[in-house]
Amino acid sequence: MKTAIITGGAQGIGKGIAQALLAQSWRVAVIDRDAEAVRDLTTEMPSSHLIVIRADVASEKDVEKAFQKIATWQEGSGEQDGIDLLVSNAGMANPVSGPIEQLDLKKWQSWQDSHVTGAFLMVRSAVSLLRLRKGTIVMMASTRALQSEPHTEAYAAAKGAICAMTHALAISLGPDIRVNAILPGWIETRPWAKAEAREAVEHRDIDRGQHPAGRVGEPGDIAATVLFLASDGAKFITGQQITVDGGMTRKMIYAH
Repeated sequence: MKTAIITGGAQGIGKGIAQALLAQSWRVAVIDRDAEAVRDLTTEMPSSHLIVIRADVASEKDVEKAFQKIATWQEGSGEQDGIDLLVSNAGMANPVSGPIEQLDLKKWQSWQDSHVTGAFLMVRSAVSLLRLRKGTIVMMASTRALQSEPHTEAYAAAKGAICAMTHALAISLGPDIRVNAILPGWIETRPWAKAEAREAVEHRDIDRGQHPAGRVGEPGDIAATVLFLASDGAKFITGQQITVDGGMTRKMIYAH
């Protein structure tokens, strides 16, 4: 049985990925710093194949403790050592940091730590386990690494760093470990939010002028890409940045 670790997996895109992997009989370890979301996920998705750990991936001590809990969980189930997939998805979701002249260093650093430092700490701890099974890393970047709206410098810089880290890791860790990045566009995550923030929404079709695919994305679209990148069908794919945005980025570039 294959095992995955997903950061930021208690809600949003990460939760959608966890659901998809469990449906395909994966064992899944979710790491998330939101206590309420962790409680909700544990209640909503009871499974012997799922462990949900509250931890901040930007904290070295938290990451070390999380991997210790995962090791104990695997030992308790008699599972062999190693993991098959790391999805580095955690990070501050709000892209708006405000006018650059008003952005203080501590606030700027919070974006970099949650996305970039968190990815570094997770990858560093996971590499030896991934090598045991010739596993895969999927880094969650964003189309904002390619195009932006005003006042999103901190988020865009963090996601750009994730893209750069992806191709560097692919060279350093290959051929044993493949590393790719997914760049989601506009993804509707509210139905996958924690209970307090959740709103029932209908899938929305929108003007094809924005999305040639004719709709906003949802976590399942990203999960399908993760499953492909972790499959044997993707064994010749590494160091890539895969945009999943319904064609919006292409349309915007063409418009300009």
